Amino acid sequence: MIAYALPAVPLALATIPLYIYLPAYYAEHVGLGLAAVGAVLLGARLWDMLTDPLLGLLSDHTKSRLGRRKPWVMAGAVPATLAIVMLFMPPAGVGVWYLLGWSLLLYIGWTMIVVPHQSWGAELSDDYHQRTRVSAFREGAVILGTVMATGLPLLLGADTSRSMSTLAWTAAIALPLCILVTAYAVADRAPRETAQPDWHSAWHALTSNRPFRRLLLAYLINGVANGLPATLFLLYVGHVIDAPQDASLLLFVYLVSGILAIPLWVALSYRLGKHRAWATAMLWVSAVFAVVPFLGMGNVRAFFAVCILSGIGLGADLVLPTAMQADVVDLDRLQTGARRTGLYFALWSMATKLALAAAVGIAFPLLDLAGFVAVGYNGPRALTALSSLYAMLPLAFKLVAAAVVWNFPLGETAQTTLLRELGEEPA
Repeated sequence: MIAYALPAVPLALATIPLYIYLPAYYAEHVGLGLAAVGAVLLGARLWDMLTDPLLGLLSDHTKSRLGRRKPWVMAGAVPATLAIVMLFMPPAGVGVWYLLGWSLLLYIGWTMIVVPHQSWGAELSDDYHQRTRVSAFREGAVILGTVMATGLPLLLGADTSRSMSTLAWTAAIALPLCILVTAYAVADRAPRETAQPDWHSAWHALTSNRPFRRLLLAYLINGVANGLPATLFLLYVGHVIDAPQDASLLLFVYLVSGILAIPLWVALSYRLGKHRAWATAMLWVSAVFAVVPFLGMGNVRAFFAVCILSGIGLGADLVLPTAMQADVVDLDRLQTGARRTGLYFALWSMATKLALAAAVGIAFPLLDLAGFVAVGYNGPRALTALSSLYAMLPLAFKLVAAAVVWNFPLGETAQTTLLRELGEEPA
């Protein structure tokens, strides 16, 4: 499981510079401007969403000596590695087409790796709890890579160019090496099924998979709840808490709490089931966020505690839903006779990106209506709006998501019954 999870570390290493440093770097240091950079990156993200189902379907239909998922993960390392280096260390005088071209190539490479890699993990075992452990190792590696990417700028100082180049070379060297270790050490299980359903039957099985629809709905709602504070974190720390210098440390502490809490949620899922453990985590974070609107300027220690306590719930959000996703694919297999794990995880990936986009689409227009400005004075009304969008709205979304998933029908007993109907034993 360690060998399987390894590629997630360098992939996560590149995520922080891509989403935090890269837009400002190209807008200010390269000189492309915020509007141009925003338009280019939005177009690249839309392209990224469209390629997810395509790569999922292609990996489902791949037949090779190496398996179905492994060839795609290995091939994706080439464009991803090249694009990371070119994007994070641009030569002088580049324009919007340079940014667009390498962004598109990076997203293609990432999709070639991430969607088959997640599908591969879901197929490593049919056991209800073993799937949680596989997901825990992979998502723990994601948080570890993110912690490394967050901590490195703290060591290197405020030099953005140096931070980007260091993270880029680290990720570019580590990614192909980690993928080679995974390809060598981890088996890509060949599916027992060979027949693929026709398009009508395949679509009907997808749309009639009620546990999948319910899980996807809860994941989308919770994704928006997580996306809002992620989008507004720097603004909240800078304008409400008035401690912008502590933002990196607070984020670092939040992520470390997430790593340390993963074993807790895995153990709780054995006792309560994945869905109840996930709902419990959402209720926990809601209770923590309920105190945030009462914080104000100078409450750094109190917000430090909020970051630790809410970070505990991060491990559950990353590990448990993806483990549940592996279970709903079993129902599709019963209906279609084929393993379409790639398609399901591609739709999952699209939902993740849609939730983040929705969070931005909700937060910034409402802040603008409240009169909030990123640079300059903000009155009580604007700061109240920021606090509400950062904490109260996510709280409401999490309560709804917890209610949706609380009585999720595919627990351990139901999933074991599914395997028996498929003529299989957990493995």
